[in-house]
Amino acid sequence: MSNNDVILQVAGVSKRFGGLQALSDVGIEIRQGQVYGLIGPNGAGKTTFFNVLTGLYTPDSGSFELAGKPYKPTAVHEVAKAGIARTFQNIRLFADMTALENVMVGRHIRTGSGLLGAVFRTKSFNREEAEIRDRAMQLLEYVDIAKYADYKARTLSYGDQRRLEIARALATEPKLIALDEPAAGMNSTEKVVLRELIDRIRNDGRTILLIEHDVKLVMGLCDRVTVLDYGKQIAEGTPYDVQRNEKVIEAYLGAGHTAH
Repeated sequence: MSNNDVILQVAGVSKRFGGLQALSDVGIEIRQGQVYGLIGPNGAGKTTFFNVLTGLYTPDSGSFELAGKPYKPTAVHEVAKAGIARTFQNIRLFADMTALENVMVGRHIRTGSGLLGAVFRTKSFNREEAEIRDRAMQLLEYVDIAKYADYKARTLSYGDQRRLEIARALATEPKLIALDEPAAGMNSTEKVVLRELIDRIRNDGRTILLIEHDVKLVMGLCDRVTVLDYGKQIAEGTPYDVQRNEKVIEAYLGAGHTAH
């Protein structure tokens, strides 16, 4: 693969909160079409890294490139514009909007009519709104919840809310979709459906970064995996290599940690 295939390149990321060094010199490289896993025991720094990457936290140091262009993760909306869409461990949907409206909100980041068009209901605005609605419906079909298009988001089951959040992220046409513990709280049936959906997204040429507690799910899905422990990168490689890495085995089974 050439360097042109690199979607995300992050190097030298460090972040301190008071006396706690949450991240120390962490870097990852994700290529086009990969599912890339980020795992580690509780307190390893996974969520901090994710939050730095997506503009929720400002890093103390680090360089960031997305599809070959430098970007600064200083604000969530700038990161979304650059082409990273994320979901959250604690689902963040607009609870009283319909499923369709939630996805349409995601789509608006990529459209052009602006406020004046909305106020005056210009022809181009109306045409664009119709296109946004059509695309949102397609995405609901894609994640297999089109039948709930007119249901309020809060009335959907937990698994369906997760899928709705993924549909909304896809609506921004991201270069990279970042999923924060998408399997958290799911039963085994819902996990199977989630895995099939992530596979489908990858097979359609999209690139995914996955933070997940469910190590089995990560090892079955991901092309490459990075393991963090106490804010440091202790392993990176294929699932096969990572599972056999002594440091990883120690981190998950050693003193002071609970295995997941």
